[in-house]
Amino acid sequence: MNKTRRFSNMWLRISPRLLPFADAATEELPLARLLRLSLFQVSVGMATVLLIGTLNRVMIVEMGMSAWLVSLMVAIPLVFAPFRAIIGFKSDTHRSVLGWRRVPFIWFGTLAQFGGLAIMPFALIIMSGDTTGPAWVGTAAAALAFLLTGAGMQITQTAGLALACDLAPKAARPRVVALMYVMLLVGMVACGVVFGHLLANFSQVRLIQVVQGAAELTLFLNLIAAWKQEPRVRGRVFTEAELSFRQSWQVFAQAPTAMRFLVMLGLGTAAFNMQDIILEPYGGEILKLPVGSTTTLTALMAFGALVAFGLAARWLARGMDPYRVAGAGVLVGVVAFSAVIFAAPTQMPWLFRLGATLIGFGGGLFGVSTLTAAMSLDDRGLNGMALGAWGAVQAACAGTAIAVGGALRDVASTLATQGAFGPALVDPATGYSMVYHLEIGLLFATLVALGPLVRSRRAVRSTPQDLGAAGASAEPLGTRLQA
Repeated sequence: MNKTRRFSNMWLRISPRLLPFADAATEELPLARLLRLSLFQVSVGMATVLLIGTLNRVMIVEMGMSAWLVSLMVAIPLVFAPFRAIIGFKSDTHRSVLGWRRVPFIWFGTLAQFGGLAIMPFALIIMSGDTTGPAWVGTAAAALAFLLTGAGMQITQTAGLALACDLAPKAARPRVVALMYVMLLVGMVACGVVFGHLLANFSQVRLIQVVQGAAELTLFLNLIAAWKQEPRVRGRVFTEAELSFRQSWQVFAQAPTAMRFLVMLGLGTAAFNMQDIILEPYGGEILKLPVGSTTTLTALMAFGALVAFGLAARWLARGMDPYRVAGAGVLVGVVAFSAVIFAAPTQMPWLFRLGATLIGFGGGLFGVSTLTAAMSLDDRGLNGMALGAWGAVQAACAGTAIAVGGALRDVASTLATQGAFGPALVDPATGYSMVYHLEIGLLFATLVALGPLVRSRRAVRSTPQDLGAAGASAEPLGTRLQA
């Protein structure tokens, strides 16, 4: 009996260290309810794996589409990304006769995501030319499918994260948001492995089954996630927002480091995401890997990001500067893209897989540290605006980078095979290599933008009067506007 009690006490002491986000649960938001709410992130991760992991490889290699067209289609969902801050602002001030603010946005976002995935496989088959009708019908239908899926993902994720912050106590909100992004990565890892197994023997019928199964699972997961989460307050009295969205954004942009932070975030995000559309085709065309092997690359990247998320959470909890963590992620990214480049001439698939894993690891460090830095920008009551701006810039720059990466690969490959770069570069891998070299250049540009942010943060910490300065800068928002 004593041994059992000692073992139980030991386990209670060890478990918080094994579960770094267990302290995100509170009396108001128990762990079971929190994990159920996070299921919407699993559905978003599943759609992300389909869009940037599985479908782009199938469209380029198996269906023979041009990479520029595929990259444009994959980038279409992110056209909606700049509206994330507006979505969060509207869900804050939404008036519902049912007494809900976030649930309507989650539900309509889920319906849009479901509809896009439901029609997507048929649109892709028509767009590939396997039809007797006009080709533009397939292109238009595929564009609509990708747009609906992307819009649904953006709306659902923004409103879901806002609901999580509403339900959690203020002190636990950063940990809750971190847990939500961990669940996103968990969903990507799990779905990447499952999709790789299901599509090992590729056929158009199997593609239809997988994508439409994902649509049905999206509806089920998001329904369970939102069920009885937001309390209904009948007769809720709504007041007009003190500030409009435009006024709130102007106040946020006046922060000393806000715009430099967004520039740095955009450069780093573009650097880590430009390869998304071509990484799996690179493995299939250059390294001759099958569909199942290249699909698992997304799972490897997500696994690397998940490990980075856990390490970054520990480092940040110990007081490490988030900008330094972001810099470490950028340096890991330089090593990762170098490994991917050298995998082609050496014909080493293991080096390619290692590079893909390190891309996820470096991107994970960069993502969680910039998210923490965005939350620290809240010195004037604009935490929601900062979080929305972080998501909008990240998603918009990722979409732009994806489109540019695919187009650059097509143009560079065509010129290289025609001998425009000399006989030494007449190789299909040249177009891919140029994209990876450009990403390394963007990573160095990110370090240039990141340097002053680290110095400014160090200066603030080393100033003896930083408490007084912080108190002066944190005066109420309404007082500043009235002044």
